[in-house]
This record gives sequence, structure tokens and C-alpha cells, in this order.
Amino acid sequence: MSNKTYKKIEIIGTSGDSFAKAVESGVRKASESLRHIDWFEVTELRGRVEDGKVAEYQVSLKLGLRLE
Repeated sequence: MSNKTYKKIEIIGTSGDSFAKAVESGVRKASESLRHIDWFEVTELRGRVEDGKVAEYQVSLKLGLRLE
């Protein structure tokens, strides 16, 4: 088994549908410009309310990027 080293960064994912979709959206968007994302950790859940209804789901994510 080889040793691996990771860098950890934090992003915020959003969705109008659900917390799960907010995670997927954040990881998908981060993958467009970052390489070697191996894992994520949800650190915070929150949302935005508009006119008494949930308008947006937001998740804080820590991403583990495997260093080359």
C-alpha cells in the first residue's frame, strides 16, 4: 500500500432542491477545475428562506485533494 498525502480545501455547494443535490453540485463544479478529489466531508448545513419558503439549500464541504 502506498502512502498518500492530501490537501484539504473548503467550498460551499448550493441547490434549490435538496442538501444532497447541493453536495453533488459542489463536488461536480469543483471537479471542473481541481484534480484528484478523493473524498468530501459535510461540515455545515444551512439554507436561504424567501417568502416563508426554503429557497436554497447550502452545504459547507471539505474536499480532500490527493497530491501528485
